[in-house]
Amino acid sequence: MATVIGVFSNRDQAERAIQDMRAKGFTDHEISLVAKEGKGKRAGGRGGEGGGPEGGGLTMGQDLGDGAVTGGALGGVAGLLAGAGALAIPGLGPIVAAGPIVAGLTGAAAGGLAGGLLDLGIPEERGRYYEEKVREGKLLAVVKADANKVSEAAMILRQNGASDVETH
Repeated sequence: MATVIGVFSNRDQAERAIQDMRAKGFTDHEISLVAKEGKGKRAGGRGGEGGGPEGGGLTMGQDLGDGAVTGGALGGVAGLLAGAGALAIPGLGPIVAAGPIVAGLTGAAAGGLAGGLLDLGIPEERGRYYEEKVREGKLLAVVKADANKVSEAAMILRQNGASDVETH
């Protein structure tokens, strides 16, 4: 299995990519998304306050998978994937993550997002780069794919606006 990773500027692009992947036979066990949750403009370009219930944002411990959280960084995208949740990553702050990456990030909280990506085969230097992209407000898509689906996963990410698409 290889890991295909890419960066989205907004959640609409990420949502289209997930829908396209699912239409091509990718499963929720193969697709993950990570986004920073915080104050100010969200990844989808919408303003608003995040990080607390008074602002309609995500509070730590809320589960995105049950639909209880709305208006967060992943918005409707989280509903497309299983295993969504909120995590506090040292040095990065609160993030929301959906898909199988959640389990790895929970165990790697001390190592930050880059440490969780290392577990997925992303070199540490590139993991720090992608962590910085999330810190900037971008969405990170991570796809675990068999060798025969790697090119297709990368193509779908690119066609939907992902930048910095790499395979590891």
